[in-house]
Amino acid sequence: MPTSVPLYEAKAELFRTLGHPTRIRVLEILQRGPTTVREMLEILGLEPSTLSQQLAVLRRAGLVSSHREASTVRYALATPDVADLLSTGRRILGSTLANSRDLLDELGETS
Repeated sequence: MPTSVPLYEAKAELFRTLGHPTRIRVLEILQRGPTTVREMLEILGLEPSTLSQQLAVLRRAGLVSSHREASTVRYALATPDVADLLSTGRRILGSTLANSRDLLDELGETS
């Protein structure tokens, strides 16, 4: 019988999955809508094997889904929540950078 993983460990694993720049870029591309591997390769400029590995990680994590149309496979975000997470990350970064800028301005004023 499998043992359950504590929620904090599952969250940590999710964030580890998101901790690779190529995976983040793939998810950003997929925010625009379902996309083929060929289209992603053109945008990213990666080797096909590299993209394949990163897509496999994202699929295993349940962040992307795939759908075959004849000989073409289209990838999409598995849930709109992934796009929400990326948007939230962007807002956090923007806020953090704004706070850092304010601090730098204050430091410059006291010099």
